[in-house]
Amino acid sequence: MSIKIVKLSETEAIPLPNDSWSKKVLTAETVGAGKMCMGVSKFSPGVATDMLVHEEEELAYVLKGKGILRLQDGSDVTYEAGDGIYIPAGVAHSVVNEGDEDVEMVFGFSWPDYPPTRKG
Repeated sequence: MSIKIVKLSETEAIPLPNDSWSKKVLTAETVGAGKMCMGVSKFSPGVATDMLVHEEEELAYVLKGKGILRLQDGSDVTYEAGDGIYIPAGVAHSVVNEGDEDVEMVFGFSWPDYPPTRKG
């Protein structure tokens, strides 16, 4: 097996509301990953994603911007550029950008592609 490089510009965007997007960059399909995946998301000002529940733990690193993770119980967890985020498996959450600039973050799962996920 050899080292593989995947350019973000060459990956397909999964459209989200308000010109936001998510891209699966390193996956079983793109590099043959067997146990993990990594992607990048951009959340435009004013966007709030659907409440999602992943069956796997999620890690994220905020590259740019600030916002909140809204939890199913209505509580909010704030984040900003430079923060690492850990979301346990089974925790319903929504990414909300209430700021005036894009939020960009890298995300990863211990799953070879985007993990089994349901709306929360």
